[in-house]
Amino acid sequence: MAQRVKRMKSRIAESFRPGIELSSQPDHALIDVITVPRNDVASPWRQLAKRLMWAFSLVIFVTFVVYFDREGYSEELTLIDAAYYSSVSLTTVGYGDIVPVTQQARLVNLVVITPARLAFLVLLVGATLSVLTDRARRTFQISRWRRTLRNHTVVIGYGTKGAGSVAALLADGISPAQIVVIDQDRAALANAEHHGLVTVFGSGTKNDVLKIAGVAHAEAVVVTPSTDDTAVLCTLAVRELAPSAKIVASVRESANRHLLLQSGADSVVTSAETAGRLLGLATVTPTVVEMMEDLLSPNEGFSVAERPVREYEVGSNPRHLVDIVLAVLRNGDLIRVDTAGASALKPGDRLLYIKHDTEDPSEILDDE
Repeated sequence: MAQRVKRMKSRIAESFRPGIELSSQPDHALIDVITVPRNDVASPWRQLAKRLMWAFSLVIFVTFVVYFDREGYSEELTLIDAAYYSSVSLTTVGYGDIVPVTQQARLVNLVVITPARLAFLVLLVGATLSVLTDRARRTFQISRWRRTLRNHTVVIGYGTKGAGSVAALLADGISPAQIVVIDQDRAALANAEHHGLVTVFGSGTKNDVLKIAGVAHAEAVVVTPSTDDTAVLCTLAVRELAPSAKIVASVRESANRHLLLQSGADSVVTSAETAGRLLGLATVTPTVVEMMEDLLSPNEGFSVAERPVREYEVGSNPRHLVDIVLAVLRNGDLIRVDTAGASALKPGDRLLYIKHDTEDPSEILDDE
């Protein structure tokens, strides 16, 4: 079986190896691939008003500079003359009716008015400059993001399941900046960006896409593509790049569950059969389904959470605690609360319990 999986990995690596590795490209070449959400989005009218304000301020500044040095020009200048000279100079019209004649006036033109003229021209072509500066800003943003990205969560596929998993992560206090979404649907990526998530355009089956998403440094990877075969390919590619990352995958058919486990997934959720069981259960006991949905819905009523055992709880039976405990996590094993192994809590245990949305998150953080 291990040899079969190894041969499968080799074939997959060959079939999905791109002609040009995205991970080897410079940051400015990834602008159309990686999108880091912007903190502020100004309207075009506001940007135009800001440019006009700066241009008008520049004219006023040069006007006063020329007026204070009015004795160095070819004729005696009034304030209106200084404003006139400033406007024709900054716009590079230069009629030549007023010119600096003294050494001091020419020095002021060289040191002050010429740079101001260049700045004024930059403001006039602000649309072109805006595109250039935006690309430079995005390149710098991507470069900084790639350098600092560590211990994050990568979500492959931002459909219904992917969006739901992200909502659960955000409800558990994970920062949006620590979540990276990979998808080939531009509309889905735009929706993810709207929620403050970093997005990467591409297929989760390709190594170069996974590399620029920082999978090698990720703490966890959620695999939620639309088909089971894609999920297997994604899991194999992720496990090859990130041997220690926690991989949680979704599969539609339970018959394919073992393939994902053999490919390296730590946990597999069967979506279609789980939904089918809930539908069948809803026909008999709909209130139970409502409670299950409440437990699975983030930031609404009850939810299933995890916390460490407190010092004064060591040695206690988890069924006698104030919290409603469902299971005990001990050395990586899940022990149900109704079994003998969970009769007494030990140091280092973690509890799966039912948390209410009014519970203070700082209580759990303090225990960490």
